[in-house]
Amino acid sequence: VKTIRTVGRVDYDEQLVTFVDTKFNGWIEALYVDETGQRVRRGDQLFDVYSPELYAAQEEYLAAVRNLPLLEKSTFAPAREESVQLVEAGVTKLKYMDVCDGHIEALRTRGKVEKTLTIHAPDGGIVTEKMALEGMYVKPGMRLYTIADLSRVWVYVDVYEYQLPWVRMGQPAKMTL
Repeated sequence: VKTIRTVGRVDYDEQLVTFVDTKFNGWIEALYVDETGQRVRRGDQLFDVYSPELYAAQEEYLAAVRNLPLLEKSTFAPAREESVQLVEAGVTKLKYMDVCDGHIEALRTRGKVEKTLTIHAPDGGIVTEKMALEGMYVKPGMRLYTIADLSRVWVYVDVYEYQLPWVRMGQPAKMTL
């Protein structure tokens, strides 16, 4: 056993990092996670966003759902088929905007569009970067949060070349910080 004293840097595992963004234009109306270093669990509320695009997509979906019972009774076969396809297209459009199944089902049950959509944390961890601000205009792909799961971390250390014979790769090292 050989003791090696060195300096190192602790960093999160890049495979356990989640980025939060939107796939539509809109404005952040309310912020629930408002500082870096804050712990979030999967499903926690991050922020509410208003988007005219999303609002219209929800209206289209609800219109298709409302017309479904009327068109299913039609004697014109293409109308029946198209009514089902319109509902499915509405669901697909909402899913492409990252609206979860629970929100879609709640929308269908409620039968009424809400002005804002709550965005939830896709994974748990620590907020390492927060760019979201209340009232901020967001665009598709704009990174709003970075969430890192710190259950597994990397330690980058500097070791002198003459110390390499005492370092074994792949074995857990005992470290004193």
